[in-house]
Amino acid sequence: MVKQSSLFKKSAAPNADPSITVLPSTTVLKIEGMKCAGCVQAVEKQLHQHIGVRSATVNLVTQKATIEYEVDQVDPAELAVALSQKGFPSQVYSNPALLDSSNRLAVQRQRLLLRLRQVVVAALLVILSSLGHLGQIQGLTIPVLSSIWFHWGLATLALALPGRDILVDGWQAQRRLTPNMNTLVSLGAVTAYLASVVALLWPQLNWECFFEAPVMIVGLILLGRTLEEQARGQATSALEALMTLQPAIARLIPQPETQLEQTVEVPVEHVAVGAKLQVLPGDQFPVDGTVIAGQTLVDESMLTGEALPVAKTIGDRVSAGTLNQSSDVVMEAIQTGSETTLARIIQLVETAQARKAPIQRLADVVAGYFTYGVMAIALFTFLFWAGVGTHVWPQVVAHPSTFHSLEVLGHGHSALGMGIEADPQAARLLLSLKLAIAVLVIACPCALGLATPTAILVGTSLGAKRGLLIRGGDVLEQIHHLNTVVFDKTGTLTRGQPVVTDAWLTPSPPTAALQTPAQLLQIAASVEAGARHPFAIALLNHLQTLDLPLLTAQAFETVPGCGVSAQIDGETVVLGTRNWLSQQQIAIPTEADQQADALAVAGKSVIYVAVAGDFVGVIAVMDPLKPDAAATLEQLQKLGLRVKMLTGDRQATAAAIAAALPLQLEDIQAEVSPADKAAAIRQWQTQGHCVAMVGDGINDAPALAQADVGIALSSGTDVAVETAQVILMRSEVSGSASQLTDVVAALRLSRATFWKIQQNLFWAFAYNTLGIPIAAGLLLPAFGLLLSPAAAAAIMAFSSVTVVSNSLLLRRHGGQASTA
Repeated sequence: MVKQSSLFKKSAAPNADPSITVLPSTTVLKIEGMKCAGCVQAVEKQLHQHIGVRSATVNLVTQKATIEYEVDQVDPAELAVALSQKGFPSQVYSNPALLDSSNRLAVQRQRLLLRLRQVVVAALLVILSSLGHLGQIQGLTIPVLSSIWFHWGLATLALALPGRDILVDGWQAQRRLTPNMNTLVSLGAVTAYLASVVALLWPQLNWECFFEAPVMIVGLILLGRTLEEQARGQATSALEALMTLQPAIARLIPQPETQLEQTVEVPVEHVAVGAKLQVLPGDQFPVDGTVIAGQTLVDESMLTGEALPVAKTIGDRVSAGTLNQSSDVVMEAIQTGSETTLARIIQLVETAQARKAPIQRLADVVAGYFTYGVMAIALFTFLFWAGVGTHVWPQVVAHPSTFHSLEVLGHGHSALGMGIEADPQAARLLLSLKLAIAVLVIACPCALGLATPTAILVGTSLGAKRGLLIRGGDVLEQIHHLNTVVFDKTGTLTRGQPVVTDAWLTPSPPTAALQTPAQLLQIAASVEAGARHPFAIALLNHLQTLDLPLLTAQAFETVPGCGVSAQIDGETVVLGTRNWLSQQQIAIPTEADQQADALAVAGKSVIYVAVAGDFVGVIAVMDPLKPDAAATLEQLQKLGLRVKMLTGDRQATAAAIAAALPLQLEDIQAEVSPADKAAAIRQWQTQGHCVAMVGDGINDAPALAQADVGIALSSGTDVAVETAQVILMRSEVSGSASQLTDVVAALRLSRATFWKIQQNLFWAFAYNTLGIPIAAGLLLPAFGLLLSPAAAAAIMAFSSVTVVSNSLLLRRHGGQASTA
């Protein structure tokens, strides 16, 4: 059992009141020094040892840790200091969307220079080491380069200069009992170097020198890491593109009442809510706001994936980072800083990239013991071949292909002009040593660590660029298992903008003040005043066309999914579903039911109205289907998913809607309350279905929470959006209704991303499962084949690059995702 470090001990507040519940908070740390999955495990283990840390998820690709903690027990800055003292330099991470462009450019420039330097050094090492042996292969002697002392000097410089960081980090990791990839590489390189030095200084031992091994190991590792960093940069390019959308400067209008043409340039972080800003053609909108003067075309493709510009005029919403294309406009700021749509998208994506898929757990478990296991295998390999293998198969020492079949370079003193032949005992020891070194070098914990986060990074970044926010790897895995998709009707399959079509008044109204359908509509609209439900908006809009005023109402009460009530002139007015009125002991005449049935069969939603406990009439509203509703459901069915619909409407209305969609009657449930929606999903789950729920309203929140995957249209309520695991952001930016085809695009992108995760993990496990035994000499007795340390280094570097490059292939899916 690992003893808890004093760095991670902190007692609870002595005067804490146990009756007070302290809500957890979340922070992100930027962590340097992580090289492989073993480092990730070590950092997570250190964080979990801190009292008050609820959860910690570390991402190898983004070099960040997302931590949920108790605010009264944990100081994020203290966590960063503790990790730094453990060999992982850390600092509390700030929202990159708020960084100015000069800082971002400086970081990018520094990364580019580092990569360039690594490539140059790696190329020089590989070329110089190869030339000395290439000359011998052609029977030529290259002055100086063919000298054994030159190769000794080259190996010494390689380890002391470019390889120093690898050696130091490997040693420090081993000293902390958290060995990593650098530990394995440094052990292999140093062992090869020391064995060659012994052979050089004591030639009477008849040992072979292979100074090319540490040189090639360092050179190829540096080259591999450069290629890996380049691939990682491409993987993060979509998210970095979002970060660069935030302009640094805004044109503030100090006196908007009198002088609109006079502006002052101010840093965008100084813009306050309510400020008036001028945006010129070619400028990006600095914050979220509304247009208050002018009209223009806005390019929103960087946030929604929609190529065509969107027309904006007075009263329309604009988002930070979108591009003003055609004309000057004046906007009023309504959301700034971290509250803008752009900043929230970046925050959601970064949080999503930190969440692991459950499939990664196996890789995490393996990674925790990986380097110890590899060192044990390397030791066993040396002992086996030195003590048993070379005696059971003596031909492996004498076989001419032993050192040539998969050797990258020549071997031995004879290849370097020393003319010394090794005796059998020395050959056995040298063979055992080279096999052990190859095992150390070929093992790649990086591939395990990169398999999941690189795919999630690319997938979630692409989704964000197209307005599809997927909250994490665990969501991707759940989407992979989906077999049923359930849709809410109002505002999801329909436009959410119903219009009043009919008003039927009972022939004998109980009150003399209610004599016409117009008066019925006036009463109903007055009760719905202030509500934002689509039906309420329809009633209020229709009342305006009748040119009638609202009546004075009070004591409002709303029951989501059922109806609303209020007091008008001292009498209680109730309107809502038939079931809700019946629950309140309000009798519905037969002729009213017949009239309502006729309206419902036509696909209209019926609102029942009662005054002072007596039924007075019905109002019908029609909410047309979204133009892409039928196509969306058809595409989901082609993906092998069963599609269902839940609605609070009458059965006849739901059936009429289903008739216009590719839905069977058994796939719809009508007259269901919000709780009933969640119960219906729960029942399907007990029957073995993995269910996604698509909705947008408050009444959908319980169902979104109950579903295995909740998908919310961002045009809906905050409750629905916060509850969902997938958010369709297109309407958040453009102000228009979310396209339902985005549901298909999100599911397709999620499936493709999870498939990449599976491919990467398969490759990582298969590579190490096959590579390590081959490096240990599995093919040597039968085929006389072995991997030299240099060849093992090349293959190891290739492994990590392969995983990242495979994830980058997701970008080919990006166009499909946006047009699915």
